[in-house]
Amino acid sequence: MPNQTYTPPRVWTWDKENGGAFASINRPVAGATHEQPLPRGKHALQLYSLATPNGVKVTLLLEELLELGVVEAEYDAWPISISQGEQFGSGFVEVNPNSKIPALLDTSVTPELRIFESGSILLYLAEKFGHFIPRDIAGRTETLNWLFWQVGSAPFLGGGFGHFYAYAPEKFEYPINRYAMEVKRQLDVLDRQLANHRFIAGSEYSIADMAIWPWYGALMNNQVYGAAEFLDVETYTHVRRWTDEIAARPAVQRGVKVNRTWGEEPMPERHSADDFKG
Repeated sequence: MPNQTYTPPRVWTWDKENGGAFASINRPVAGATHEQPLPRGKHALQLYSLATPNGVKVTLLLEELLELGVVEAEYDAWPISISQGEQFGSGFVEVNPNSKIPALLDTSVTPELRIFESGSILLYLAEKFGHFIPRDIAGRTETLNWLFWQVGSAPFLGGGFGHFYAYAPEKFEYPINRYAMEVKRQLDVLDRQLANHRFIAGSEYSIADMAIWPWYGALMNNQVYGAAEFLDVETYTHVRRWTDEIAARPAVQRGVKVNRTWGEEPMPERHSADDFKG
């Protein structure tokens, strides 16, 4: 039974004191709150991000491209502190009017291009450099099926389950149960697909894996929300096999470090391969 009954008002108003862990930065309007230009480095690709699951998607792809020898994929990565509200700075809002990380500038073209939303960035880079997305129509379509599956599914995992399980100011049984059921259904979707395929979209590693692994691999490894035991993730044996295989890739091991501002080996900025040698 719910702990209390809530009757919605006729017109909702914002109570900024009742927003949980992110009350200080969440707000119901868009746009910049302050002037803050973005830094620029020497490379054509300028990434503004943080090593959250959505941010890691892009650094995995960039590092995988560099692993293949695609020198044009060299990039500068700059941290955006979402806890400090830097995503609402004027420079970042110009690159992403939605004020969410990651955001990318491609200065190799004229006029330079802004690319925002992690799925859009993955697709843009895969097509620009011709890797990690199949060229045949069937393979491409299946890869995009799973890329957009992740884009639609992650809000249930992050904003739904993660918020009510880990970040909400109070624990309520109904939303935790509702979103736990959905996350376990998603894990079952992945497990069934991976039972018959080495990678998410088939036999080849693709941007679909790079989109899904930072969220669901982290969940499997208890790196988000501390909920691995609660969700009994080890019962998804095919997801476990896939999680571990991707985690062993050298480019993935580099990519998860970029724009990490916490932990034992933080790497807030990344400007060359030499940054990993320190």
